[in-house]
Amino acid sequence: MATTTNPSPGVTGTLLSSDTAGATATAAAPFGHALVRAGERNTRIVGLTADLGKYTDIHVFAERFPERFFQIGMAEQNLIGVAAGLARTGFIPFATTYCVFATRRAYDFIAIGAALGKTNVKIIAGLPGLTTGYGGTHQGIEDLALMRAMPNVVVIDPCDATEIAQAVEAIADYDGPVYMRVLRGQVPIVLDPTAYRFDLGKAKLLRDGRDVALISTGLMTGRALEAAAQLADGGIQAAVLHVSTLKPFDRDAVLSLVGRVNTVVTAENHVITGGLASAVADAAIDAGLSVRLKRVGIPDCFCESGSIPYLVKRYRMDAESIAEAARAVAGGR
Repeated sequence: MATTTNPSPGVTGTLLSSDTAGATATAAAPFGHALVRAGERNTRIVGLTADLGKYTDIHVFAERFPERFFQIGMAEQNLIGVAAGLARTGFIPFATTYCVFATRRAYDFIAIGAALGKTNVKIIAGLPGLTTGYGGTHQGIEDLALMRAMPNVVVIDPCDATEIAQAVEAIADYDGPVYMRVLRGQVPIVLDPTAYRFDLGKAKLLRDGRDVALISTGLMTGRALEAAAQLADGGIQAAVLHVSTLKPFDRDAVLSLVGRVNTVVTAENHVITGGLASAVADAAIDAGLSVRLKRVGIPDCFCESGSIPYLVKRYRMDAESIAEAARAVAGGR
């Protein structure tokens, strides 16, 4: 377990372990409970799932509002089509499935039913990246790239239970299509709910430093903070910029950081092509900035099956690997 040195406001003092299983604090089903609270405020919010209510935590909403919940069955294309239809009649549908099923099986339905007409559909995607050991059929490793490429869609990868709950509230009030990854079950708390505030489209500098910039998204932000603490023990001061909204991308925050700290490590629970690393590189190149960049993420492959701790180590997605990449880039290698 790593502890931050002088953590910035909004970050809890003790961080989760690098396999995401050792958090000192967790919250149960933060998405489901946040959706219930949103549903209590707004009767137009409805929930849908494709046979995955229990496994995406929307069962919490279904139990509270059974008359506003629709079980579509194992039919992800229908899930998106029904959600789009409900949105066009004035409802605010939250549709849940695994991210591989939403993006691979229903991509065209999202494009035409939701994105083209800017329909008010919220797609909530479980099992992002390496959060399941069931191999290439269930590991959503390329969804951020796919959804970033689709016009009109907001793309969000929250860090933890705190941000999931806050993001649900924000996207419920946002008029337009949203794709949001979620963590399920007992979800680690990394960000202090009394100090941190999620702002749609805004990155957050969680820790400042002059030697290397760690730019992260999703659950990798917890590992980036852990890596920064390790680096500080060795005299390397690492900044940590958390980019929870991949689209619209907060270019100003990224450029402000890499403009003064040009040694950069990106960290994402996703393939290293088309996601956060690509967005950071595009922003730097467009601005004419010269940076040294290392990418931490899933390589260009379908991942093995196995336990999550094994896979995190196998594909070098842990805090130690982020710290190693930071030492290398800071040393000019």
